[in-house]
Amino acid sequence: MKKIEAIIRKTRFEDVKDALLDIDIEWFSYYDVRGVGKSRQGRIYRGVVYDTSSIERVLISIIVRQKNVEKTVSAIQKAAYTGEIGDGRIFVIPVEDAVRIRTAERGDIALYNAEQEK
Repeated sequence: MKKIEAIIRKTRFEDVKDALLDIDIEWFSYYDVRGVGKSRQGRIYRGVVYDTSSIERVLISIIVRQKNVEKTVSAIQKAAYTGEIGDGRIFVIPVEDAVRIRTAERGDIALYNAEQEK
């Protein structure tokens, strides 16, 4: 099992969500987060200077089986891509175990229902 965390632009969240649903990733968590990037310049909008050193993003967190890692990373990368600086990052982290609280099932089966497997 792997944990995939993706930090993406807020404007690309709906596209990424749809891409994940298209590849049958039906459950994930997401959070509004702020970060600091390399850019330190101020932006001017309607005569007001805004500090852009703090960047608003969305953090998506997904636990997937090993067989779904590459297609999940690929779907996020394609849907989040704009070609501009600040598109985000994807991290793949090993997960040692998972436990379904209701049934005490452990491992991969704790992620999905057995009857959904084909």
